[in-house]
Amino acid sequence: MTAGTTVQAPDGTEVVLGEIGTRVLLENSRVRVWEVSLAPGEAQAWHLHHNPYVVLCLATSPCHMDWLDGSAARELSETVGGSVYRPVSPVHMLTNDGDSPYLNRLIELLDLGEEASNEPYAPGEGVGRFSELGEIPAKVVVDDTDVQVIHVTPDAGETYTWNTGAHPTLIVDLDLDSPDVTYLQPGDAYALPPKQSRTSGFNVVELRYYS
Repeated sequence: MTAGTTVQAPDGTEVVLGEIGTRVLLENSRVRVWEVSLAPGEAQAWHLHHNPYVVLCLATSPCHMDWLDGSAARELSETVGGSVYRPVSPVHMLTNDGDSPYLNRLIELLDLGEEASNEPYAPGEGVGRFSELGEIPAKVVVDDTDVQVIHVTPDAGETYTWNTGAHPTLIVDLDLDSPDVTYLQPGDAYALPPKQSRTSGFNVVELRYYS
């Protein structure tokens, strides 16, 4: 991480970099999961990513991203339950332009970036799937060779059990009252906790690059 590092903008201004998120929710040798929380009108500090990352949206608001190198700002309009996979990117910062809080989970893929542990890893076997038969209220929102993200929206009282296959998997609860993050090794099973009412659901994030 580069928080505290001083860099120069094109005009010669010195900028001290901040953290890429508000707080760390989970960390091991493979991934680091951040919470990014911005109140209306609030902006992140300038920051730099050293690892590819996955963004999962929990609460949405119109935002824009500025780039320290002077590139044109990028307007962002995310959907709760949606996700995006991003490579390592130049120094930038995110600003919440809307009237609502913005909240996401940012998963750094350490083994694909500068913080790779180089620890050997033997992938498991099989394909990740839910145990239940029949139609599952789920859709793929990211389908990349490195990572797949599935958005699952159970009805009130329903639960589904995810059986991890060859790839380590993260289960991210999008319920703002219990926004948990769980890391699963190949072979692990995890039952999505049933809710008293329908929520924004869960994101199932498979780390495919371990194949």
